[in-house]
Amino acid sequence: MSLIKTGINLSFSLVSGFLPMLFILNESKQKQKIHDYSQLISGRDYVFDTLHGGLGGYMTGTGKGIKPSDYILVQSGCKPYQYQVEEIDYYSNPSDMWIALVKQVKFD
Repeated sequence: MSLIKTGINLSFSLVSGFLPMLFILNESKQKQKIHDYSQLISGRDYVFDTLHGGLGGYMTGTGKGIKPSDYILVQSGCKPYQYQVEEIDYYSNPSDMWIALVKQVKFD
């Protein structure tokens, strides 16, 4: 009886040990999302404070589901820009407002 009980615990232990690794692998395979803010107006719908001569910056806006490594599209005049989110923090109120550290990247 003791042997069977140990075997069950061992198999559960092995399975539960692999679950976090499977979650990490699955999460790393997920594609980055593209969030299009190019039709919105800077200064009204979002705020962008540039860093490093425009190669990066802090962007504050609204919208849910934006995560690190996602892309944000904005437009300045007629010129489009793409930024990748390096860090993002959501405000508590309103809950969909965020501030993100972004870096400029080339369009794919």
